[in-house]
Amino acid sequence: MRRFGTQGPVHPEKNYVVSRATELADFVMRVKEGRYIVIFAPRQTGKTTFFQRALDVFADEEPAYFPIPLNFEEYEGCTPSVFYASLYEDIREEVENIFERRGEVLSEILMEFLENAEITDHLSMRRFFRQFSSRLDDQRVILIIDEFDGIPKEAVKGFLHSLRRIYVSNPISRCPHSIGIVGVKSITQLNYDRTISPFNIQDEFDLPNFTLEQVQELLGQYTEEVGQAFVPKVIESIHKQTAGQPVLVNRFAQILTEESDIPKTEPITMAHFATAHAQLLEENNVNLTHLLTNIRRDRRFETLLMKIVSYDIGIRFTRRNEIMNELATYGVIKESTDGMCEILNPIYHYCILQAFKPFVNGLENEYLAADNVSGFQDYLTPHGDIDMVTLLNNFQAFIARAGFRVLQVPDTPQEFIGQHLLLAYLDQFVQLVGGVMYLEVQTGRGRMDLLIYHNRKKYILETKIWEGDRRYQAGKKQLVAYLKLESTTQGYYIVFDHRQEPEPRVETETIDDVTVRSYIIPVVQEPPSSQGV
Repeated sequence: MRRFGTQGPVHPEKNYVVSRATELADFVMRVKEGRYIVIFAPRQTGKTTFFQRALDVFADEEPAYFPIPLNFEEYEGCTPSVFYASLYEDIREEVENIFERRGEVLSEILMEFLENAEITDHLSMRRFFRQFSSRLDDQRVILIIDEFDGIPKEAVKGFLHSLRRIYVSNPISRCPHSIGIVGVKSITQLNYDRTISPFNIQDEFDLPNFTLEQVQELLGQYTEEVGQAFVPKVIESIHKQTAGQPVLVNRFAQILTEESDIPKTEPITMAHFATAHAQLLEENNVNLTHLLTNIRRDRRFETLLMKIVSYDIGIRFTRRNEIMNELATYGVIKESTDGMCEILNPIYHYCILQAFKPFVNGLENEYLAADNVSGFQDYLTPHGDIDMVTLLNNFQAFIARAGFRVLQVPDTPQEFIGQHLLLAYLDQFVQLVGGVMYLEVQTGRGRMDLLIYHNRKKYILETKIWEGDRRYQAGKKQLVAYLKLESTTQGYYIVFDHRQEPEPRVETETIDDVTVRSYIIPVVQEPPSSQGV
């Protein structure tokens, strides 16, 4: 039986694999047209798997083309002379592999050429390919270079100049006929002398995350082989929580099919999804570890990311901004359809909040009122359900009790302290009563929906920062639309007001047969000693 793969490239004989037929056909067409193609995307987005499939197509189905796969990962830190000498050896080895794979034998003239040729710099590399092509019997050479970021800094400019010189030569005899460059950093980021990139002939290729249909295709392969079905809502939720990020999709599937001990005769339900989701959020899988490592590289990342997740008005996306460009390169943010910054998916959103939330805020002992004797159990009904109104009323009272001390929570920008404290408060409550909580991020910015599952019931809260009455009212309508989508008739809306003269407010309204309880919670802006000065 095949398995869902999360460790490196996946293989159809061992793993369930999304075919990406449309993207593959597009890439093959560009190669045949002789384009020099680049794809620079975050790690663990399926680039290597995709290009291995493309190489298989040309090696096994297109005899007029001669594909040569290369990987520059090991070259990082090498001198240019070592790089070019190793490049020659790798090319020679891959040429022999392709002939063997096709059941063919190298001609004597080609064998003699490879035994006597050498590559010592970018100039000899260009001559090598020209001479190599003339000995290949009219086959068109394709180079696919994975982990291109590993190319030595001193070799980047000359290497790219030679490729450009080849590209602008006679297209009929050009060798390589087509090139695919695969990496994380873009050509401009790799061109370390900060001049205009010499590789301005590049054709950029987008390899997006999985669509919902592709997630359905992937999980459907498992169902077809094993017979165990996923409830449609589960598939939709996996796609929504991951935004189709390939490793996270496969990790969800791994947990549900291999680690959750669900009988194969039973379908995988939303209750199973909620448990798997909680496990995924708390584990240290490679993808989430990379995320946290990347967002901690620069303290300025925190300010930008927290503004993205906190303000509905949004921040305009541009690659010309160094911080935005770095975060997009790491796959943390993306450009939304309206040109604004968005966090890639709700799982990343949650992890970002957890990463920047202080481990100890110093106010934990004041979550509950002095007359509370049963702890958080007071906020469960006699039937074991959550009394959400009383729970949130207490949070509102806690913020009022804490007063200016919320400003003293360490390592936390003051404008985001409300969300930090709410998340910490609900985290502690949910863990103590045995529930599960995760985020539903509708737009990737500004609004944050918290879903709590407990005792087979679902509770939905939305939290924002005050951005004016118009956005406050619009937020209610957004929440109502989402509640109806989730077949829930009651929701909770918490807005933190950071103005100097905030308006505390609690109101309960029925909108389109849905009940919304709203809180506007003031957040103190300065300690008493500085007030009135």
